[in-house]
Amino acid sequence: MTSPPSRIVLDPKVLAGKPVVRGTRLSVEFVIGLMAEGWSEADILANFPGITHEDIIACFAYARDTLSSEKVFPSAA
Repeated sequence: MTSPPSRIVLDPKVLAGKPVVRGTRLSVEFVIGLMAEGWSEADILANFPGITHEDIIACFAYARDTLSSEKVFPSAA
């Protein structure tokens, strides 16, 4: 199940066009980074009340979709 794309926006006037959670200045990279550093969803929601569970899921969906289109070229070495 993919999240609605409208939750993640790219605006050249916000964070130099990085993908952000709509209505915030929180980038997808930042949210994913918090989780990679061990923050729980509850920690993020408590510290950043402007986002929701659905926004966090949308960040993961955006990251998944971006990675799925990434091309990998095996090294000859």
